[in-house]
Amino acid sequence: MPLTILKNDAIELLKKLIESPSFSRDEDDTASIIYDFLRHHAVFLERKNNNIWAKNKHYDISKPTILLNSHHDTVKPNAGYTRNPYLPSVEDGKLYGLGSNDAGGALVSLIATFLYFYQKENLKYNFILAASAEEEISGKNGIELIYKDLLPIDFAIVGEPTLMDMAIAEKGLIVVDCYAKGKAGHAAREEGINAIEIALKDIQWIHSYVFPKKSELLGNVKMTVTIINSGTQHNVIPDNCVFTIDIRTTDVYKNEEIIEIIKQNIQSEVVPRSLRLQSSSIDANHIFVKSGLEMGKKTFVKNWTWRFCSFTYCG
Repeated sequence: MPLTILKNDAIELLKKLIESPSFSRDEDDTASIIYDFLRHHAVFLERKNNNIWAKNKHYDISKPTILLNSHHDTVKPNAGYTRNPYLPSVEDGKLYGLGSNDAGGALVSLIATFLYFYQKENLKYNFILAASAEEEISGKNGIELIYKDLLPIDFAIVGEPTLMDMAIAEKGLIVVDCYAKGKAGHAAREEGINAIEIALKDIQWIHSYVFPKKSELLGNVKMTVTIINSGTQHNVIPDNCVFTIDIRTTDVYKNEEIIEIIKQNIQSEVVPRSLRLQSSSIDANHIFVKSGLEMGKKTFVKNWTWRFCSFTYCG
């Protein structure tokens, strides 16, 4: 397919996506738009919930497979918007609208790339395209829902707004709720066990602890207490205190290891909300990374999480 046609089709697809609200868990319309677009281009594809995926026409299980993935859900527009977020408009060569950057531009570019290779024979690699849902909320009905359907995968390019540079490593994420247990009593008498004091000792440990192993790419594991709740009235010693830790993990620890270290060092009960979002990285000497560098692109590492068991991000 001529590149000019692919480019124009991709831009028109992006405009349609912008016009259709696609908040996480409510991406039905944009999933249907992508599905219909690919069917129009004679692609055999599959859909599960709001995830769309397809393999190149001459897919060969004996060949290595490259996954092209990005998401079509968006966050809600904030009050600071000065434009209609659902009105795609082009000014000075830029297309404006909610989701045009994160991650519609990357998504339609990967779709165009997939279509370019879709009908070609004798490729060295297979290509799988996955337009996934619920990325913005780390939802279980996003890429995680279809991941096994995509296997085997040897390499992935994940589209996100990176100024076309390559993210070669990212920190993982654990959100942990901690429950300090005390004993209620009257504040005027010498009675009770103050759950806040227990929590404070634990929080001090969290604040000062440095994990022994440091990642060459991502530095130290970072723990930050971000929420705390306790007490019902001024004269009652609280028997419960709940606080939340935001933990950014690195490639030298599994999330499960970090939780065990915390459990061994604080008195509060430790309850992780999920251990799914592990850190990930790609070798800086990988041929794909080297090719990008030869094209003048840069590499960087991410201290936040794009919520996919990723290999390399660009877009």
